[in-house]
Amino acid sequence: MELYPIIEKSDLNSIKSFQEGKLRELLGYLENHSPYYQKLFKENNIDISRINFLEDLQKIPTTSKNDIQQNNDDFFCVPQSEIVDYSTTSGTLGDPVTFGLSDKDLERLAYNEAISFACAGVQKGDVVQMMTTIDKRFMAGLAYFLGLRKMGVSVVRMGPGIPELQWDSIFRYKPKYLITVPSFLLKMIDYAEKHHIDYKNSSVYGAICIGEGLKNQDFTDNILSRKIKERWDIQLFSTYASTEMSTAFTECEFQVGGHHHPELIITEILDENENPVQEGESGELTITTLGVEALPLLRFKTGDLVKAHYEPCKCGRNTMRLSPVIGRKQQMIKYKGTTLYPPAMNDILNDFSNILCYQIVIQSDEIGLDEIIIKLSTDSGEESFVNEVRDHFRAKLRVSPKIEVMDFEVLSKNVFNPNSRKPINFIDLRP
Repeated sequence: MELYPIIEKSDLNSIKSFQEGKLRELLGYLENHSPYYQKLFKENNIDISRINFLEDLQKIPTTSKNDIQQNNDDFFCVPQSEIVDYSTTSGTLGDPVTFGLSDKDLERLAYNEAISFACAGVQKGDVVQMMTTIDKRFMAGLAYFLGLRKMGVSVVRMGPGIPELQWDSIFRYKPKYLITVPSFLLKMIDYAEKHHIDYKNSSVYGAICIGEGLKNQDFTDNILSRKIKERWDIQLFSTYASTEMSTAFTECEFQVGGHHHPELIITEILDENENPVQEGESGELTITTLGVEALPLLRFKTGDLVKAHYEPCKCGRNTMRLSPVIGRKQQMIKYKGTTLYPPAMNDILNDFSNILCYQIVIQSDEIGLDEIIIKLSTDSGEESFVNEVRDHFRAKLRVSPKIEVMDFEVLSKNVFNPNSRKPINFIDLRP
């Protein structure tokens, strides 16, 4: 298997032409197999023979997670007998959205992860410790395992949590890379220092991090990343993906954005009016999957606000690179005239070493305006600590949220819920 696809180092015109050929194949497949898109084409008088260039995609309406939730079965393009794995993702209306994968889709998923891990530097013969769940209908955990297996990598399937067992496994099997939520690395370090574990001389070279951001928009390390690296000198690689995309955007060794795989996905960055943004501007990532058999998506709006970077990378790839996620469109907060997204508040709270855990709660007040409540637990005995946190918010974001100090045992059960795939640091209670 080619771990460094030639198309990714081709010139931009060749990449565009290649994707346009793949797009025409997809449109024919959808017209023949997708009840949902058959109806969409018919209702909007779309002649797919006239969709020949990437620019022509704007003639087709976008698809949202709400559409999938309301018409889940109509998105399937293969009979149930050909589904070999079911995955779910949370829905905008509360109920989960079901994604089925055929055998071909699992092969595609494995290929995606293999070339993504190779991008981050993982090689055949390496040992990788998976500190993420592979069960509970979680597509990513399965994808990681399949991709590493396809590469010829040895996998240690530890699952999340329990620092003691993680360290035992690290010193027993000597993994070069970890796959983990980055904030858990701080818990690993805390445990190691408390129990006199010589973690700085372990086998770990780097961690491929999921679920939480590591970089600022200029690709410098954010606060969370700096806090980890100050205590443990390892490489941290960002990766961005979703169940809907079945595709990952992973950093290479130069760590200047997640690389696009043009053979797997078409990307658009759209403004509020669903028009392409100008180069350098942020917008909503909208994707079209290529090569997906069971549940392909056309112009699916992810809800994530990002920027695209088009300069060639020093690694030799000419593909577009995605910025860190600015925020989720649905999680935008209007607070006393200021527009906020959770990642900016995460950075402020991560700046305090004596905050043990926290949860940001957004709700509507009695007149329908957004209200921010920061729930946190701390080992600081200073009465002025809450004011210090509030002042930091004022200085950085020009807002002063309500802050509630809670017992760690109580709050940590909500933040580190065993049924959740990652820490629940943000809850939106707005109607």
